[in-house]
Amino acid sequence: MVSGEHKRDSQHDKLQLLRSITHSHAINETAIVVDASNYITELKQKVERLNKDVASASNKNSSPQVTVETLEKGFLVNVYSAKSCSGLLVFLLEAFEELGLDVLEARVSCQDRFHLQAFGGGENEEDEENYINAQMVKQAISDAIKNWHGSNEKD
Repeated sequence: MVSGEHKRDSQHDKLQLLRSITHSHAINETAIVVDASNYITELKQKVERLNKDVASASNKNSSPQVTVETLEKGFLVNVYSAKSCSGLLVFLLEAFEELGLDVLEARVSCQDRFHLQAFGGGENEEDEENYINAQMVKQAISDAIKNWHGSNEKD
């Protein structure tokens, strides 16, 4: 008899806990369990929504990061992305060429992620009319990345 009473009390306590967790106003056991089931469904939907938000945010943030440093005889350009960027190197080298910068030294990794570290200089560094600054290089690299993104979306 004591055992049965203890089980009922324990079950009642657990249902009350479930009721408080799920913010249920139900009184009978069946309604509390139904409310808990609905609450679990809502939580699953929230998790799915959050996963989609995270996925779309990571896609937006997947654009490569660019830094350009001005050195005594040129620029040090770093382009990094956590994912491999097939074809990006071609677009970046074309941007260097359009600026009239020669790639004097470069290290590139594009297997699991993309990383370019390039030292570029040009013949027109002394020429004020064709002077290139770090901001211009960064803008050209950013434009090349946008063009690369655009060409990948068409594929």
